[in-house]
Amino acid sequence: MWSTLLSNEAFAVIRVKNFRFFLGYRFFMTMATLMQSVIVGWHVYFLTKNVFWLGLIGLVEVIPQFSISLFAGHYIDLWNRKKIISITTLLLLLGSAILYIYSIESLHCYNQFGIWPIFVTIFLTGLSRGILMPAHTALLGQLIKKELYANGATWSSVNWHIGAVLGPAVGGIIYAFGGVKTAYLSVFILYFISLLMILGMQINPIQRENASSEEGIFARIKEGINFVLKTPELVGAFSLDMFAVLFGGAVAMLPVFASDVLHVGPEGLGFLRACPAIGAIIMSTFLMFNPPMKNSGKLLLGAVSGFGLCMIGFALSESFWLSAALLFLSGFFDNVSVVIRGTILQLYTPDNMRGRVASVNSIFIGSSNELGSFESGVAAKWMGLIPSVVFGGVMTLIVVGVMSKINPTLRHLSLKK
Repeated sequence: MWSTLLSNEAFAVIRVKNFRFFLGYRFFMTMATLMQSVIVGWHVYFLTKNVFWLGLIGLVEVIPQFSISLFAGHYIDLWNRKKIISITTLLLLLGSAILYIYSIESLHCYNQFGIWPIFVTIFLTGLSRGILMPAHTALLGQLIKKELYANGATWSSVNWHIGAVLGPAVGGIIYAFGGVKTAYLSVFILYFISLLMILGMQINPIQRENASSEEGIFARIKEGINFVLKTPELVGAFSLDMFAVLFGGAVAMLPVFASDVLHVGPEGLGFLRACPAIGAIIMSTFLMFNPPMKNSGKLLLGAVSGFGLCMIGFALSESFWLSAALLFLSGFFDNVSVVIRGTILQLYTPDNMRGRVASVNSIFIGSSNELGSFESGVAAKWMGLIPSVVFGGVMTLIVVGVMSKINPTLRHLSLKK
């Protein structure tokens, strides 16, 4: 039975040993990072009782991530990607060790150093994310054959979403029943397991560009940016994702909807936050067996439109279960976009430029997430909560219409094998 199931084309990449190690690495890495995020937030507020420090967490993490990403892409295209990921994972391991030591009550670290050791770790996490996001994408293209890119992107997506659901939940449970020290120790253990997974890969060296070339680092970074801008499939897919998150996301406003519109409290908020990820996991499972290789451009445009419509419906809903269903569907549509965009990146980018192109993509994604939260807050302040989310959904639909008009290459794209 199992051999018959695994012989299905949907499990093609799972038969690749290095890809299995890669999935294990990404799963434990995602769990550890999101566990740490939840634990740090609770710990900082417990120590300071000051919401300003909570707001500063995102800023301290995002600045190094943005600052290093493009430079990281340059070196990812020249150096051994496995070693880059291994060394960067060691940085995360060091950061989690700092947090564990900091949490030992007998050392009285808070009394001696204040809150700053936690923010040192947050800075290291942001630095690591700026390196790992493009490095993961570049390494994935090196592990599997070209015809398996869509299958690999689907498995990678569902793997990430499962880790994203489990990480915060497990982190909260461990923190509640075992205390902050046990929680930080659990993060350290998960990072250590992820390091073992990446070290377990056996990757043959590939032909690299001549690193001694007189072409400077800024010229090479510019080359990567220009490649994206001159490739309509890439710039179209990246732009759609960026603007959909920038205008269409309602996640930043979920606490307000839960409290003031749906009247469900923190337990309802937790369920609402999980709904998009659950929808994405189910859609990923479907896409394993039905990869979006035909009419991919139209599917991408349709998926982003569906996401925008879900946001409009969510804003207008006064029913908890309808709101949850719409967030669930938004995860459905968003995952179609994620898989197609990831496949486009792998198929249309040569290996010697994959790190730089992936770093540009990470800037698109990272900036849209952070700026999207800011835009949601400002729009809600100026326009009111519900009108601001409706406005964001309408803007998402307008972006789809404009992109469909000005980028016919993306509209007619088909990712056939």
